[in-house]
Amino acid sequence: MFERLKRTFSKFVESVVSVVKEETLSEKDVDALTSDLYIDLVESDVAVEVADAVVEELRKRLAGIKVPRFGDKNAVIKKAVFEALMGVIDDVPDVDFYQDSKRLLNETRPVVVMFLGPNGYGKTTTLAKLAFNLQEMGFRVVAAAADTFRAGAREQLEEHGKRVGFKVISGPYGADPASVAYDALQHAKARGYHFVLIDTAGRMHTDANLMEELRKIQRVTEPHYSIFVFDAQLGNEALEIAKYYSKYVKIDGMIATKVDAYPKGGSILTFIYVLKRPVYFLGVGQTYRDLVKFSKQEYIGQLLA
Repeated sequence: MFERLKRTFSKFVESVVSVVKEETLSEKDVDALTSDLYIDLVESDVAVEVADAVVEELRKRLAGIKVPRFGDKNAVIKKAVFEALMGVIDDVPDVDFYQDSKRLLNETRPVVVMFLGPNGYGKTTTLAKLAFNLQEMGFRVVAAAADTFRAGAREQLEEHGKRVGFKVISGPYGADPASVAYDALQHAKARGYHFVLIDTAGRMHTDANLMEELRKIQRVTEPHYSIFVFDAQLGNEALEIAKYYSKYVKIDGMIATKVDAYPKGGSILTFIYVLKRPVYFLGVGQTYRDLVKFSKQEYIGQLLA
């Protein structure tokens, strides 16, 4: 994962170390090095505004930095780059979904999780992965098949339900999605379920009816988490869609899918910086276990490993 972005930062660190002649870096040296880095970042799916922020943060941290003459220059530079990258997204906290939702369960039950995003991004499969992990922890899960628009959507969710072992509440195609979601919520309350996971439609995102449909589901069910699921490989295209969604519906956090087949790595940094929302999980494979918790520190550490 993220091999291209890893190479970008590895090359940058090597370049910085190679120009250190004294114990400090001059502003002129830093400017020359970061101009090359900027292009590499943009080519690695880092949006222009985010690349600008990264470069500015690096300029502040590297100009005049003390570098040991005989010690490990590489480690000193890597530390500065790590701190610069963390500084760019330090206003967005990491959220441990499992711990956070356990805390919520002490106050209310069920916890309602709504999944948002276009068709093809892996929304339904991601819901099933989360259901699998929650059930492994001993929680009872019910899912709402609130995509009543796309042919086969209900059957796809029901198939996951059979494999994983969670119940699916559905209605006929063309039914009011908010009613299906509400029925799932009432079912969960009556039978003591811990979580309600709501699958939603993802047809053309500029469809005004879709946005109103999603807003209605949020009004009716008041989800504790509204999660935008994005395909990491689509980069800025996925970002523009997420920004459009955010104008009409609440987005609390995100899940990045298809990360295992994503060498660029930059869209995750971009999403956090632009949307100011945490990433809860990364989808890293095809099995139900392939949903891993996201940590900014681990992500950036991996880029500099």
